[in-house]
Amino acid sequence: MTNTANVLRVEKLAYLVNRDYEGLVTPGWFNPDYWGAAADLVSSGGRGGAWFVESASISAVLRKYLRGGFVARMSESAYVFLGESRVRSFAEFRLLQKLHDDGFPVPKPIAACYQKSGAVLYRCAILVERLRDSVPLADCISRLTTPRIRSLGSTLRRFHDAGVRHADLNCFNILVREDGFYLIDFDKGDIKNTAEINAAWKAANLARLRRSLEHLSWQQDATDLESLWAALEQGYHGVG
Repeated sequence: MTNTANVLRVEKLAYLVNRDYEGLVTPGWFNPDYWGAAADLVSSGGRGGAWFVESASISAVLRKYLRGGFVARMSESAYVFLGESRVRSFAEFRLLQKLHDDGFPVPKPIAACYQKSGAVLYRCAILVERLRDSVPLADCISRLTTPRIRSLGSTLRRFHDAGVRHADLNCFNILVREDGFYLIDFDKGDIKNTAEINAAWKAANLARLRRSLEHLSWQQDATDLESLWAALEQGYHGVG
């Protein structure tokens, strides 16, 4: 059963809290300044705006939602408010909570918030549990064995078979641990109709991942991307 969360409100801030963290989370938790030296800026991947937070209470990642592209020049972190059900941090929190409760390899959500800015804009953030002893796929793919690459392919297939669409499947949003592969950062992700066996979004997901791998500096370690990708596809299609 999904561990539902109610919306809490403190002045202009609204937030969701995982029931396992009820009574612990305060509005200050969404501000890296609140944590002081316990907040360490994440340097690998992304556009910034994420911090590792380590304290006696939690081991987590705090991420503020930042805009990219041309629109970021006008507003780096503000989004148009289209109703609470459309708030990006709330949508990601609820998706992660369902996936985690259903046993998918994703980080457990801790809390998510948004705060209105004027009449039509809002800013938001999310806290998720940190996956300790993990590294981004981008930092270690050349050291993975062929069986492990096949395992990554089968993990991705598991998500796709359940209709789970990751909106930005790249080599920084896949974390590698000894016990397997984990997908992170589900902003704008959703669950599609599982009857769409050959849906175009699945192929687009894999193509996005391949493009991100092509941008890595493969020349430095003479890794054969074609062989790695063939192994991933074997795992995805259940071959080998």
